[in-house]
Amino acid sequence: MKPRLQYEQAAPNAAKGLAEIEHYVRNSGLEHSLYELVKMRASQINGCAFCLDMHSIDARRAGETEQRLYTLPAWRETPFFSERERAALEWTEAMTDISRQHISDELYEKMLKHFSEKELVDLSMTIIAINGWNRLAIAFHKEPGKYQPK
Repeated sequence: MKPRLQYEQAAPNAAKGLAEIEHYVRNSGLEHSLYELVKMRASQINGCAFCLDMHSIDARRAGETEQRLYTLPAWRETPFFSERERAALEWTEAMTDISRQHISDELYEKMLKHFSEKELVDLSMTIIAINGWNRLAIAFHKEPGKYQPK
């Protein structure tokens, strides 16, 4: 696909606003591995090649295993994820596909067993941020394969 426009240049303050949310969640205290898994899973659901490329690189650099990244779409069928990670992945899927079904009280109660109220908001903001980035990257054809970690 041919890139359409550079949204960071076209509307720098808009990109800056989303980057501020990203900065908050990156420093919120959530485990970095959980943060990257959530970003990968939402990007898989949304089909965002740019974000999948970026976050797979970042996750591996942070110590994530190839095995967990490869099996992430089938996380329910693997023994590779903790109960906290499983809850976060389920929450990620529910929030990312929220138009199909609202989040159940059962899932909310499950989340409170694994996350404090602050952590649940931080996790939710992580999901909101990555869904926003996915939508921008997909809409404007952000080209995968050019990401260079800082």
